[in-house]
Amino acid sequence: MTTIAIRHATTSRYANPVALGSHRLMLRPRENRDLRLVAFALKIEPEAKVTWATDVLGNAVATAVFQSPADTLTIESRATMELFAPAWPVFDIAAAAINYPFPYRDDIWTDLGALTVRQYPDPDNRLVAWARGFVRGPLTDTLSLLKDLSNGVSAATAYQVREDEGTQTPLETLGRGTGTCRDYAVLFAEAARGLGFGARIVSGYINNPTQQIAIPGTTHAWAEVYIPGAGWITFDPTNRLVGGANLIPVAVARDIHFAMPVTGSFIGATDDFLGMTVGVEVEQIDTNVPPSQPA
Repeated sequence: MTTIAIRHATTSRYANPVALGSHRLMLRPRENRDLRLVAFALKIEPEAKVTWATDVLGNAVATAVFQSPADTLTIESRATMELFAPAWPVFDIAAAAINYPFPYRDDIWTDLGALTVRQYPDPDNRLVAWARGFVRGPLTDTLSLLKDLSNGVSAATAYQVREDEGTQTPLETLGRGTGTCRDYAVLFAEAARGLGFGARIVSGYINNPTQQIAIPGTTHAWAEVYIPGAGWITFDPTNRLVGGANLIPVAVARDIHFAMPVTGSFIGATDDFLGMTVGVEVEQIDTNVPPSQPA
């Protein structure tokens, strides 16, 4: 068991006091069997009325509504997490899904819905052709195929820090040969969908300074693929990792644009907006009495 403390602060500055529109916040980590939320606090200045809801994919979403204008907006979240995910997980894949290709049962296919549908245009099926290059024969080990596909993303591109907002399309990432973690996650998920898998994007944090993407002050993105028997399996193509060890998910979505930590608006002149700074601190901390493994 590992205990992690996370601080995520977003500060927006304006040249003049502006009227702040409602802001949508996805900052509360998702709990599961391998991850327990011990404490969470949200601090917003100026003061805001905050309401919480759970979206269709089970993400905790806060809405902040402001009453007074301001020239600075600060949103800070602090979370303490306990991580139980093993470094070398074993996946109990159903016998019918051990080899690719395999069909999802009709009920699973219905529930996966849009998570099986590609989100970006690929008129010439270039991405699908690229993904099929990892299929080794008429019967390919499913987990090995997905591991090869994940590793293939980072092998085909060079990681490049990009502070600009937005995400490249999968074809842009392949064509340019460079990308960030969010570009890698989108490329992998879209390629997996092209092979017939259900996949979703995950936004959150990583706790491992030895990994390539563990850049101070940033969030992280990866993907999950649904395999019968094993359920959702985590793939981090940026770091060539399988499984959720050292990963702290906050939001899952079919499209990465729906997993942004902070989104909102303001009413004022266009040039009133001076910029935004984001700081993320992930620290491994000690615990005196380790709790028992969750059931």
